[in-house]
Amino acid sequence: MKAVKVSPKYQVVIPREIRETMDIRPGTKVQVLLYENRIELIPVRSPATMRGFVRGIDTTVEREEDDRA
Repeated sequence: MKAVKVSPKYQVVIPREIRETMDIRPGTKVQVLLYENRIELIPVRSPATMRGFVRGIDTTVEREEDDRA
């Protein structure tokens, strides 16, 4: 876990290792989320870059019987 310091302008620097792992570059938008007692930064990805990211996922789901007439 990395610790960062908040600047007088309330800015933080995302550590290089995390930027490289998450492919965050200058201009990348991130969502800021308050979850329980923490702040989360989630990179906003375009639908085009998300294409194929769930390839190979098991899509079989047990379903209840349809009772509609």
